[in-house]
Amino acid sequence: MALGDLTKQLASQAIRNAVNPPAPPPKPDNTGTAMLAQVQAMQKALKEDEELVVLFHAGGEAVRVLEFFFPSWKVAVLTGVDKDKSVTRVIAAVESLQLVCKVSKAAPPAAPARIKFVTPREPSR
Repeated sequence: MALGDLTKQLASQAIRNAVNPPAPPPKPDNTGTAMLAQVQAMQKALKEDEELVVLFHAGGEAVRVLEFFFPSWKVAVLTGVDKDKSVTRVIAAVESLQLVCKVSKAAPPAAPARIKFVTPREPSR
């Protein structure tokens, strides 16, 4: 291939890429964002008098989760209460979490509980 032909081919490819840029590579599967999205979607679908009960079980202990904190997308800190109403935290790799989620009616006159979500900060550029 002559140098002139190679130059023309590179120039035409650059013009095509400028007009139709290549698709960005797919984002890798992120278990943390998928888990967060599922719980948020369940909570968003609730009626006014309903609440989402999220339970985490480990070693005979059950924790009702009231907050999800993700210091990174690979680690989750679940904050909630145990059966004795003690504040309890679970720190775990997201891949190891198994949660039980169910919808229940809030006991009047109490307002339905809502789960809080804290996600990792995006690095500043």
